Amino acid sequence: QVQLVESGGGLVQAGGSLRLSCAASGVTFSRYSMGWFRQAPGKEREFVAAISWNGGTTYYGDSVKGRFTISRDNAKNTVLLQMNSLKPEDTAVYYCATRGVFRAASQYKDDYDYWGQGTQVTVSS
Repeated sequence: QVQLVESGGGLVQAGGSLRLSCAASGVTFSRYSMGWFRQAPGKEREFVAAISWNGGTTYYGDSVKGRFTISRDNAKNTVLLQMNSLKPEDTAVYYCATRGVFRAASQYKDDYDYWGQGTQVTVSS
């Protein structure tokens, strides 16, 4: 059974940094593309970043390009999201997600089959 567990969220001042982690179990991690999404209260779940199963392709949402970096450590079954220059509008619950074996990375939430429970990120002004 696929399990995804996010960690690393918290409260940070604007301009600060956080690093989110998502630990995967129940899968051969190196075969799975991974994505990060976020959802603020009253808003749709928004694409943040994605990385292909082999790490060769990454995508970013327009609002985070140049500030966030997605990476993966297949030895630790972990995908990371380094978030720099945080803004109050980055405040949301952040979710990691994955899709089927050797499927390409995607920016569309409906393409993902498994989701974590989320971790709260709050950026104060």
